[in-house]
Amino acid sequence: MKARDRVLRELDHEEPDKIPWFELSIDNLKICDHYSEGYYLQGMAKSFADTYNLCRGIIDEFTNTILAATESRSYLKNTIKQYLGLFSKIGIDLAQIPLSGYIFFPTFCMKEGFIDEYGRIFDLKKNPSDNMDIAYYKDGYFKSFEDFEKFSLLDPDNPRRKRIYDMMKKVEKEFEGNIAVIPTIWGIFESSWQAFGFTQFSKLLIGKKFAKKVIDKYGNFALELAKRLIEWGESTAIMLFDDLGFKSGLLTNPNNYKEILFPWYEKLCNYCHSKGINVLFHSCGDLEPIFGDLVKVGFDAIHPIEPTTANPKYDIFKLHERYGNDVTFIGNVSPQDLADKEPIFIKEYSKKLIRALGPGGGYIFSSGHSINPSVKLENFLAMVSTREEEGIYPQ
Repeated sequence: MKARDRVLRELDHEEPDKIPWFELSIDNLKICDHYSEGYYLQGMAKSFADTYNLCRGIIDEFTNTILAATESRSYLKNTIKQYLGLFSKIGIDLAQIPLSGYIFFPTFCMKEGFIDEYGRIFDLKKNPSDNMDIAYYKDGYFKSFEDFEKFSLLDPDNPRRKRIYDMMKKVEKEFEGNIAVIPTIWGIFESSWQAFGFTQFSKLLIGKKFAKKVIDKYGNFALELAKRLIEWGESTAIMLFDDLGFKSGLLTNPNNYKEILFPWYEKLCNYCHSKGINVLFHSCGDLEPIFGDLVKVGFDAIHPIEPTTANPKYDIFKLHERYGNDVTFIGNVSPQDLADKEPIFIKEYSKKLIRALGPGGGYIFSSGHSINPSVKLENFLAMVSTREEEGIYPQ
């Protein structure tokens, strides 16, 4: 069975040949080396610094040079092929590529980082333990609502988006069905607060008027971008990243979400469903107080049901008992455990997930976020072997 069919059957709560596997990203040089694949972002920090010097620090020239270099056919093909190549070798069925914000959509580039199209500042740095290049969120570009109003970007028709989407689908075909790749959109709430910084955005939430204007702009952009992705040929799913919580609770009062954010979720889900497209949702943190609301607005799958929150009710097994017929669960092998525990623990927990959540469909295997630099290779390989041994559905 091809990877895309495997994923679709699981989303339809039907049993495919085996449980599919999804990861947000694999940012781990040990794993890349084990599978003889390069890390797709490695060298970016040096390239930024060298290009900055070549352009004599002239920001507009520097930014245009970076954009031109990173949207060439050869760069896009090689980067996406390297990224998907690692996933395919591991046996991961489902990958994602952001079609908004972050590394692929910088607005202003700096010697050691960039500001993306949402207004978020990222630093490009070396991970101290292994010198891997990583983009870290640093701060928001906007210091006031007036700054936000002057920032007239977020164009769903940016031609760079279509070039990346087309190349991602072209490269996917080269893997002959062994992996499926879906487009993702950076979230509405997460991008809003990150563009200002959490303290400043919290001030906008007082009275909700200005926060609503920000969320409405980012919500409309997400909806319009989803429309473009479907027009371009997306036939399986779109994923929305939108962190709403941290380990000890929600980032804001649930009423704020329900009043000014969830209507956009519902519009996005309704539109995608009208075109036969699934909507997958990612959020870190403890979402237990609003989990039922997320199911109600129409998300088809939720990732990763973070396993290390402080709330014992936010437990994937308990949530599955309540909502298992209504939503597909994606997760939740803890990255913290993958870094700290022994392989036998990872094998046993992975086995528990597969055996408890797999029967009848509606479960996709995954880490509890992504595979970060601190994950032990032997623990990741324990995930691989357990899924291979336990993830086959009886025929």
